[in-house]
Amino acid sequence: MAKRTIVALPGDGIGKAVLDEAIRVLDAAGFEADYVEGDIGWEFWKKEGNPLPDRTIKLLEKHKIALFGAITSKPKDAAFEELSPELKKKNLVYASPIVGLRQHFNLDICMRPCRTYTGNPLNFIRRGVGDAIEEPIVDVVIFRQNTEGLYGGVEWSNPPVQVYDALMTHPKFVKNFGKTPKEEISISTRIFTKKATERILRAAFEHAKNYGYESVTVCEKPNVIRETSGMMYKMAQQMQKADYPNIALHNTNIDAQMMWLTKNPEDYGVLVAGNMFGDIASDGFAGLIGGLGFACSAQFNDNGIGVFEPTHGSAPKYADYPVSIVNPIAMIESACMMLDYIDEKPMATKIRKAVAEVIAEGKVRTYDMMKMRGKADVVEHGAASTTQMADAIIAKL
Repeated sequence: MAKRTIVALPGDGIGKAVLDEAIRVLDAAGFEADYVEGDIGWEFWKKEGNPLPDRTIKLLEKHKIALFGAITSKPKDAAFEELSPELKKKNLVYASPIVGLRQHFNLDICMRPCRTYTGNPLNFIRRGVGDAIEEPIVDVVIFRQNTEGLYGGVEWSNPPVQVYDALMTHPKFVKNFGKTPKEEISISTRIFTKKATERILRAAFEHAKNYGYESVTVCEKPNVIRETSGMMYKMAQQMQKADYPNIALHNTNIDAQMMWLTKNPEDYGVLVAGNMFGDIASDGFAGLIGGLGFACSAQFNDNGIGVFEPTHGSAPKYADYPVSIVNPIAMIESACMMLDYIDEKPMATKIRKAVAEVIAEGKVRTYDMMKMRGKADVVEHGAASTTQMADAIIAKL
Protein backbone atom coordinates (compact mmCIF):
# COMPACT_ATOMS: atom_id res chain seq x y z
CA MET A 1 0.00 0.00 0.00
CA ALA A 2 1.32 3.44 -0.90
CA LYS A 3 2.21 5.75 1.95
CA ARG A 4 -0.37 8.30 2.94
CA THR A 5 0.48 11.97 2.81
CA ILE A 6 -0.65 13.87 5.89
CA VAL A 7 -0.79 17.66 5.95
CA ALA A 8 0.98 18.86 9.09
CA LEU A 9 -0.26 22.25 10.28
CA PRO A 10 1.83 23.29 13.31
CA GLY A 11 0.24 26.73 13.56
CA ASP A 12 1.32 28.96 16.42
CA GLY A 13 2.92 28.81 19.85
CA ILE A 14 3.19 25.30 21.25
CA GLY A 15 1.56 23.81 18.15
CA LYS A 16 4.83 22.68 16.59
CA ALA A 17 6.12 21.13 19.82
CA VAL A 18 3.09 18.92 20.38
CA LEU A 19 2.66 18.07 16.70
CA ASP A 20 6.27 16.94 16.36
CA GLU A 21 5.89 14.59 19.34
CA ALA A 22 2.63 13.16 18.04
CA ILE A 23 4.30 12.35 14.73
CA ARG A 24 7.14 10.61 16.60
CA VAL A 25 4.57 8.46 18.39
CA LEU A 26 2.83 7.64 15.11
CA ASP A 27 6.17 6.62 13.60
CA ALA A 28 6.95 4.41 16.59
CA ALA A 29 3.57 2.72 16.31
CA GLY A 30 4.33 1.78 12.73
CA PHE A 31 2.18 4.31 10.90
CA GLU A 32 3.84 4.98 7.57
CA ALA A 33 3.18 8.40 6.13
CA ASP A 34 4.81 11.33 4.47
CA TYR A 35 4.16 14.68 6.14
CA VAL A 36 3.92 17.90 4.18
CA GLU A 37 3.86 21.08 6.24
CA GLY A 38 1.21 23.69 5.56
CA ASP A 39 1.42 27.41 6.36
CA ILE A 40 -1.22 28.62 8.78
CA GLY A 41 -1.42 31.03 11.67
CA TRP A 42 -0.43 34.35 13.10
CA GLU A 43 2.89 34.82 11.33
CA PHE A 44 1.19 34.55 7.95
CA TRP A 45 -1.41 37.09 9.02
CA LYS A 46 1.33 39.52 9.98
CA LYS A 47 3.47 38.96 6.86
CA GLU A 48 0.83 38.27 4.21
CA GLY A 49 -2.44 39.54 5.66
CA ASN A 50 -3.87 36.02 5.42
CA PRO A 51 -3.53 33.43 8.21
CA LEU A 52 -4.90 30.74 5.87
CA PRO A 53 -3.05 31.06 2.55
CA ASP A 54 -4.57 29.53 -0.58
CA ARG A 55 -1.57 27.21 -0.90
CA THR A 56 -2.54 25.56 2.38
CA ILE A 57 -6.14 25.09 1.25
CA LYS A 58 -4.83 23.42 -1.92
CA LEU A 59 -2.70 21.05 0.15
CA LEU A 60 -5.71 19.86 2.08
CA GLU A 61 -7.82 19.62 -1.07
CA LYS A 62 -5.17 17.30 -2.47
CA HIS A 63 -4.30 15.15 0.55
CA LYS A 64 -7.60 15.25 2.53
CA ILE A 65 -6.19 14.59 6.03
CA ALA A 66 -4.46 17.07 8.35
CA LEU A 67 -3.01 17.12 11.84
CA PHE A 68 -3.29 20.56 13.35
CA GLY A 69 -1.35 21.96 16.30
CA ALA A 70 -2.71 25.22 17.70
CA ILE A 71 -3.69 28.69 16.65
CA THR A 72 -3.37 32.21 18.04
CA SER A 73 -6.30 34.56 17.51
CA LYS A 74 -6.56 38.13 18.75
CA PRO A 75 -9.32 40.75 18.74
CA LYS A 76 -9.88 42.87 15.65
CA ASP A 77 -7.91 45.95 16.69
CA ALA A 78 -4.96 44.01 18.12
CA ALA A 79 -4.77 41.94 14.95
CA PHE A 80 -4.69 45.06 12.80
CA GLU A 81 -1.85 46.57 14.84
CA GLU A 82 0.38 43.53 14.20
CA LEU A 83 0.05 43.67 10.41
CA SER A 84 3.10 44.62 8.39
CA PRO A 85 2.96 48.40 7.71
CA GLU A 86 2.48 47.95 3.96
CA LEU A 87 -0.63 45.81 4.58
CA LYS A 88 -2.42 48.23 6.89
CA LYS A 89 -3.80 50.26 3.98
CA LYS A 90 -5.58 47.28 2.43
CA ASN A 91 -8.61 47.17 4.77
CA LEU A 92 -7.79 43.61 5.83
CA VAL A 93 -9.81 42.04 8.66
CA TYR A 94 -8.46 39.10 10.63
CA ALA A 95 -10.50 35.90 10.73
CA SER A 96 -9.57 32.71 12.56
CA PRO A 97 -7.88 30.33 10.11
CA ILE A 98 -9.23 27.22 11.82
CA VAL A 99 -12.76 28.58 11.51
CA GLY A 100 -11.90 29.41 7.91
CA LEU A 101 -10.81 25.81 7.29
CA ARG A 102 -14.02 24.49 8.81
CA GLN A 103 -16.20 26.69 6.66
CA HIS A 104 -14.22 26.32 3.42
CA PHE A 105 -14.33 22.52 3.58
CA ASN A 106 -17.68 22.33 5.42
CA LEU A 107 -16.09 20.40 8.29
CA ASP A 108 -19.45 20.49 10.00
CA ILE A 109 -19.09 17.48 12.29
CA CYS A 110 -16.88 18.13 15.30
CA MET A 111 -16.35 15.26 17.72
CA ARG A 112 -14.74 15.81 21.12
CA PRO A 113 -14.37 12.79 23.41
CA CYS A 114 -13.66 13.30 27.11
CA ARG A 115 -12.69 10.07 28.88
CA THR A 116 -11.15 9.41 32.27
CA TYR A 117 -7.64 7.95 32.41
CA THR A 118 -7.16 5.66 35.40
CA GLY A 119 -4.46 7.05 37.64
CA ASN A 120 -4.57 10.62 36.36
CA PRO A 121 -4.07 12.80 39.45
CA LEU A 122 -6.15 15.52 37.80
CA ASN A 123 -9.32 13.41 37.56
CA PHE A 124 -12.49 14.88 39.03
CA ILE A 125 -13.38 13.66 42.51
CA ARG A 126 -16.33 14.40 44.81
CA ARG A 127 -17.57 13.57 48.26
CA GLY A 128 -20.08 10.75 48.58
CA VAL A 129 -22.14 9.35 51.42
CA GLY A 130 -20.34 9.60 54.74
CA ASP A 131 -17.68 11.84 53.21
CA ALA A 132 -16.38 9.00 51.07
CA ILE A 133 -14.21 10.16 48.17
CA GLU A 134 -15.66 9.17 44.81
CA GLU A 135 -13.94 9.33 41.43
CA PRO A 136 -16.69 8.88 38.83
CA ILE A 137 -15.74 7.55 35.42
CA VAL A 138 -16.28 10.18 32.74
CA ASP A 139 -16.94 8.82 29.25
CA VAL A 140 -18.61 11.56 27.25
CA VAL A 141 -18.44 12.37 23.55
CA ILE A 142 -19.54 15.88 22.53
CA PHE A 143 -20.80 16.38 18.99
CA ARG A 144 -20.52 20.06 18.14
CA GLN A 145 -22.02 21.58 15.01
CA ASN A 146 -18.93 23.21 13.59
CA THR A 147 -19.84 25.69 10.84
CA GLU A 148 -22.98 27.59 11.86
CA GLY A 149 -24.37 29.29 14.95
CA LEU A 150 -22.48 32.10 16.65
CA TYR A 151 -19.26 31.11 14.87
CA GLY A 152 -20.81 31.56 11.43
CA GLY A 153 -19.15 34.95 11.03
CA VAL A 154 -22.28 36.87 9.96
CA GLU A 155 -21.64 39.99 12.03
CA TRP A 156 -21.79 43.76 11.81
CA SER A 157 -20.86 46.82 13.85
CA ASN A 158 -22.94 49.80 12.77
CA PRO A 159 -24.95 47.46 10.52
CA PRO A 160 -25.75 48.39 6.91
CA VAL A 161 -29.05 50.19 6.38
CA GLN A 162 -30.73 47.18 4.79
CA VAL A 163 -29.79 44.98 7.76
CA TYR A 164 -30.94 47.60 10.25
CA ASP A 165 -34.21 48.10 8.40
CA ALA A 166 -34.83 44.36 8.35
CA LEU A 167 -34.25 44.14 12.09
CA MET A 168 -36.66 47.03 12.62
CA THR A 169 -39.43 44.80 11.27
CA HIS A 170 -39.17 42.68 14.43
CA PRO A 171 -41.28 44.11 17.27
CA LYS A 172 -38.80 43.09 19.98
CA PHE A 173 -35.98 44.84 18.17
CA VAL A 174 -38.09 47.98 17.90
CA LYS A 175 -39.02 47.81 21.57
CA ASN A 176 -35.57 47.07 22.97
CA PHE A 177 -33.20 48.69 20.47
CA GLY A 178 -35.26 50.94 18.24
CA LYS A 179 -34.11 54.11 19.99
CA THR A 180 -30.42 53.11 19.99
CA PRO A 181 -28.39 54.92 17.30
CA LYS A 182 -27.44 52.50 14.53
CA GLU A 183 -23.76 53.32 14.90
CA GLU A 184 -23.88 52.12 18.53
CA ILE A 185 -25.15 48.64 17.62
CA SER A 186 -23.07 45.50 17.04
CA ILE A 187 -24.77 42.31 15.86
CA SER A 188 -23.63 38.68 15.81
CA THR A 189 -26.10 36.23 14.28
CA ARG A 190 -26.89 32.67 15.35
CA ILE A 191 -28.00 30.78 12.26
CA PHE A 192 -29.02 27.11 12.25
CA THR A 193 -30.03 25.25 9.10
CA LYS A 194 -32.06 22.05 9.04
CA LYS A 195 -29.54 20.24 6.85
CA ALA A 196 -26.56 20.90 9.11
CA THR A 197 -28.62 20.27 12.25
CA GLU A 198 -29.81 16.94 10.87
CA ARG A 199 -26.22 15.92 10.11
CA ILE A 200 -24.86 16.65 13.59
CA LEU A 201 -27.82 14.96 15.27
CA ARG A 202 -27.47 11.91 13.04
CA ALA A 203 -23.74 11.71 13.79
CA ALA A 204 -24.46 11.79 17.53
CA PHE A 205 -27.16 9.11 17.41
CA GLU A 206 -25.07 6.88 15.14
CA HIS A 207 -22.10 7.14 17.48
CA ALA A 208 -24.28 6.24 20.44
CA LYS A 209 -25.69 3.24 18.56
CA ASN A 210 -22.33 2.00 17.28
CA TYR A 211 -20.44 2.34 20.55
CA GLY A 212 -23.07 1.29 23.06
CA TYR A 213 -24.02 4.61 24.66
CA GLU A 214 -27.47 4.55 26.20
CA SER A 215 -28.39 8.19 25.72
CA VAL A 216 -28.01 11.31 23.61
CA THR A 217 -28.39 14.68 25.31
CA VAL A 218 -29.23 17.82 23.36
CA CYS A 219 -27.46 20.61 25.26
CA GLU A 220 -28.87 23.94 24.12
CA LYS A 221 -31.20 26.64 25.50
CA PRO A 222 -34.62 26.12 23.88
CA ASN A 223 -36.50 27.82 26.72
CA VAL A 224 -34.95 31.16 25.67
CA ILE A 225 -33.37 30.71 22.24
CA ARG A 226 -36.59 29.26 20.93
CA GLU A 227 -36.06 29.22 17.19
CA THR A 228 -32.56 27.75 16.84
CA SER A 229 -32.23 25.64 20.01
CA GLY A 230 -35.90 24.78 19.71
CA MET A 231 -35.43 23.53 16.16
CA MET A 232 -32.52 21.29 17.17
CA TYR A 233 -34.41 19.66 20.02
CA LYS A 234 -37.58 19.16 17.96
CA MET A 235 -35.56 17.52 15.17
CA ALA A 236 -33.82 15.31 17.73
CA GLN A 237 -37.19 14.18 19.09
CA GLN A 238 -38.40 13.27 15.62
CA MET A 239 -35.17 11.44 14.76
CA GLN A 240 -35.08 9.50 18.00
CA LYS A 241 -38.69 8.37 17.64
CA ALA A 242 -38.30 7.31 14.00
CA ASP A 243 -34.80 5.80 13.92
CA TYR A 244 -33.32 5.35 17.40
CA PRO A 245 -36.10 4.29 19.80
CA ASN A 246 -33.66 2.28 21.95
CA ILE A 247 -31.48 5.31 22.70
CA ALA A 248 -32.79 7.65 25.38
CA LEU A 249 -33.03 11.33 24.43
CA HIS A 250 -32.42 13.98 27.07
CA ASN A 251 -32.64 17.76 26.90
CA THR A 252 -30.53 20.09 29.05
CA ASN A 253 -29.97 23.83 29.10
CA ILE A 254 -26.33 24.78 28.73
CA ASP A 255 -26.21 26.72 32.00
CA ALA A 256 -27.74 23.89 34.02
CA GLN A 257 -25.51 21.39 32.21
CA MET A 258 -22.41 23.15 33.51
CA MET A 259 -23.68 22.56 37.04
CA TRP A 260 -24.77 18.96 36.47
CA LEU A 261 -21.51 17.90 34.84
CA THR A 262 -19.77 18.39 38.19
CA LYS A 263 -22.56 16.65 40.13
CA ASN A 264 -23.14 13.53 38.06
CA PRO A 265 -20.86 13.38 35.01
CA GLU A 266 -21.20 9.60 34.79
CA ASP A 267 -24.85 10.04 33.76
CA TYR A 268 -23.92 11.45 30.35
CA GLY A 269 -22.87 9.59 27.23
CA VAL A 270 -23.23 11.49 23.96
CA LEU A 271 -23.95 15.23 23.98
CA VAL A 272 -24.88 17.24 20.90
CA ALA A 273 -25.01 21.02 20.60
CA GLY A 274 -24.55 23.99 18.35
CA ASN A 275 -21.19 25.64 17.87
CA MET A 276 -20.85 27.86 20.94
CA PHE A 277 -22.57 25.60 23.45
CA GLY A 278 -20.66 22.58 22.16
CA ASP A 279 -17.44 24.50 22.69
CA ILE A 280 -18.42 25.37 26.24
CA ALA A 281 -19.62 21.87 27.17
CA SER A 282 -16.51 20.20 25.75
CA ASP A 283 -14.19 22.44 27.78
CA GLY A 284 -16.30 21.79 30.87
CA PHE A 285 -16.08 18.02 30.52
CA ALA A 286 -12.37 18.28 29.63
CA GLY A 287 -11.84 19.84 33.04
CA LEU A 288 -13.12 16.64 34.65
CA ILE A 289 -10.51 14.46 32.93
CA GLY A 290 -7.50 16.65 33.62
CA GLY A 291 -7.91 19.76 31.49
CA LEU A 292 -7.11 20.73 27.94
CA GLY A 293 -3.87 18.75 27.97
CA PHE A 294 -6.08 15.68 27.55
CA ALA A 295 -8.77 17.09 25.22
CA CYS A 296 -8.66 15.89 21.62
CA SER A 297 -10.97 16.48 18.67
CA ALA A 298 -11.84 15.53 15.12
CA GLN A 299 -13.68 17.57 12.52
CA PHE A 300 -14.73 16.18 9.18
CA ASN A 301 -17.20 16.37 6.32
CA ASP A 302 -18.90 13.81 4.08
CA ASN A 303 -16.23 14.08 1.37
CA GLY A 304 -13.41 12.39 3.25
CA ILE A 305 -11.66 15.53 4.48
CA GLY A 306 -10.69 15.55 8.16
CA VAL A 307 -8.68 17.80 10.46
CA PHE A 308 -7.57 16.49 13.85
CA GLU A 309 -6.46 18.81 16.63
CA PRO A 310 -6.20 19.24 20.38
CA THR A 311 -8.69 21.75 21.73
CA HIS A 312 -6.12 23.70 23.72
CA GLY A 313 -4.78 26.99 22.45
CA SER A 314 -1.34 28.03 21.32
CA ALA A 315 -0.15 28.98 24.86
CA PRO A 316 2.39 31.53 23.54
CA LYS A 317 3.87 32.13 26.99
CA TYR A 318 5.26 28.56 26.90
CA ALA A 319 6.42 28.58 23.30
CA ASP A 320 9.79 30.22 23.93
CA TYR A 321 10.90 28.08 26.87
CA PRO A 322 14.30 26.42 26.25
CA VAL A 323 12.66 23.03 26.92
CA SER A 324 9.02 22.49 25.98
CA ILE A 325 6.98 21.58 29.07
CA VAL A 326 3.46 21.24 27.69
CA ASN A 327 1.45 18.02 27.79
CA PRO A 328 1.37 16.36 24.32
CA ILE A 329 -1.33 13.80 25.16
CA ALA A 330 -4.21 15.81 23.65
CA MET A 331 -2.31 16.02 20.36
CA ILE A 332 -1.39 12.33 20.49
CA GLU A 333 -5.01 11.40 21.15
CA SER A 334 -6.07 13.62 18.24
CA ALA A 335 -3.66 11.65 16.06
CA CYS A 336 -5.42 8.49 17.28
CA MET A 337 -8.73 9.97 16.15
CA MET A 338 -7.13 10.47 12.75
CA LEU A 339 -6.15 6.79 12.71
CA ASP A 340 -9.73 5.82 13.56
CA TYR A 341 -11.00 7.97 10.71
CA ILE A 342 -8.71 6.40 8.11
CA ASP A 343 -9.47 2.84 9.28
CA GLU A 344 -6.27 2.26 11.21
CA LYS A 345 -8.15 1.43 14.41
CA PRO A 346 -5.79 -1.31 15.71
CA MET A 347 -2.91 1.15 15.60
CA ALA A 348 -5.00 3.79 17.40
CA THR A 349 -5.90 1.24 20.07
CA LYS A 350 -2.25 0.35 20.56
CA ILE A 351 -1.27 4.00 21.08
CA ARG A 352 -4.16 4.66 23.46
CA LYS A 353 -3.14 1.61 25.49
CA ALA A 354 0.40 2.96 25.74
CA VAL A 355 -0.87 6.38 26.86
CA ALA A 356 -3.12 4.76 29.46
CA GLU A 357 -0.24 2.65 30.81
CA VAL A 358 2.05 5.66 31.20
CA ILE A 359 -0.65 7.60 33.07
CA ALA A 360 -1.58 4.66 35.29
CA GLU A 361 2.04 3.95 36.14
CA GLY A 362 2.53 7.55 37.25
CA LYS A 363 6.30 7.67 36.87
CA VAL A 364 6.26 10.24 34.05
CA ARG A 365 4.04 13.27 34.50
CA THR A 366 4.03 16.68 32.86
CA TYR A 367 3.84 19.81 34.98
CA ASP A 368 0.03 19.99 34.80
CA MET A 369 -0.25 16.41 36.07
CA MET A 370 2.05 17.34 38.96
CA LYS A 371 -0.09 20.40 39.73
CA MET A 372 2.82 22.77 39.18
CA ARG A 373 2.63 26.22 37.72
CA GLY A 374 3.82 26.33 34.12
CA LYS A 375 7.26 27.83 34.65
CA ALA A 376 10.36 27.18 32.59
CA ASP A 377 12.11 25.32 35.41
CA VAL A 378 9.47 22.64 36.10
CA VAL A 379 11.57 19.93 34.44
CA GLU A 380 14.34 20.65 36.96
CA HIS A 381 11.78 19.97 39.69
CA GLY A 382 10.70 16.58 38.42
CA ALA A 383 8.14 17.28 35.72
CA ALA A 384 8.46 15.53 32.38
CA SER A 385 9.11 17.65 29.32
CA THR A 386 6.95 17.36 26.22
CA THR A 387 9.57 15.10 24.66
CA GLN A 388 9.99 12.96 27.78
CA MET A 389 6.26 12.25 27.90
CA ALA A 390 6.32 11.18 24.27
CA ASP A 391 9.42 9.06 24.99
CA ALA A 392 7.55 7.24 27.78
CA ILE A 393 4.61 6.50 25.49
CA ILE A 394 6.97 5.26 22.78
CA ALA A 395 8.69 3.01 25.32
CA LYS A 396 5.36 1.39 26.14
CA LEU A 397 4.76 0.84 22.43
